Amino acid sequence: MEARESWAALAAGGVAGVCVDLILFPLDTVKTRLQSPQGFRKAGGFRGIYAGVPSTAIGSFPNAAAFFITYENVKSMLYHGSTPYLTPAAHMVAASLGEVVACLIRVPSEVVKQRAQVSPSSSTLQILSRTLYHEGIQGLYRGYKSTVLREIPFSLVQFPLWESLKDLWSWKQGHVVDSWQSAVCGAFAGGFAAAVTTPLDVAKTRIMLAKAGSSNASGNVLAALGGIWRTQGLSGKFLNTDSRKTSSCAPRQRSELGCLSLFAGVVPRMAAISLGGFIFLGTYEKTRQLLL
Repeated sequence: MEARESWAALAAGGVAGVCVDLILFPLDTVKTRLQSPQGFRKAGGFRGIYAGVPSTAIGSFPNAAAFFITYENVKSMLYHGSTPYLTPAAHMVAASLGEVVACLIRVPSEVVKQRAQVSPSSSTLQILSRTLYHEGIQGLYRGYKSTVLREIPFSLVQFPLWESLKDLWSWKQGHVVDSWQSAVCGAFAGGFAAAVTTPLDVAKTRIMLAKAGSSNASGNVLAALGGIWRTQGLSGKFLNTDSRKTSSCAPRQRSELGCLSLFAGVVPRMAAISLGGFIFLGTYEKTRQLLL
């Protein structure tokens, strides 16, 4: 991959990341508060919907730029000498490595952002100072493993699907897709990937918001998912149901409620990521075309 293409991928990815994160921030706040342990209302409801936005504004450009420069370079290397049958695998590997690199930037920004979203009375700087004082630099990387475990499956679904839909559309019309067509493919791919990875997103949110020293603070994704399944019930979705009522349910009923909790915030997550996929991947393609 040429230096000019690398710079174009970096700049286009950064611009796309800033656009989508700032435009869709209110939906992300609603999703985070729906997934928080204290419930939507106690986490702030619809108040302070832009709480935590400075953290996103600072982290978006380098985060998205790191992902796309890694994705495009790895994809370019894997394309050489590979057969068409291995193309989806190349997209999967490139996207996975891109997420691992991007999460080094994304996680500290995400930790501060999510804590600010559920504490709208505190500023982003106060949240950052409090986290560093009580937990040190490790506190900013709370949930790194759970974020990577969420992002890799998400990217394994989204990017091969996005690339396949673009190829199919290009073949149907006889020429390469336009940026708006790439955006439509991104919306479908993002929405589907968002739906199937929501339980991992719920676990990641619980781990990042957990108090220091609590069981979820250890970062164990399976333990977080198990705890939600067994105890949280419908309160993880839209209602602030008393946990004592949940615990008194029959095992089958409690299991069904736990399943709902694992998909807490799925509607705003799908809406945000579908629209985000349209803006993010469409803006990326258009900006990259303009730069090359």
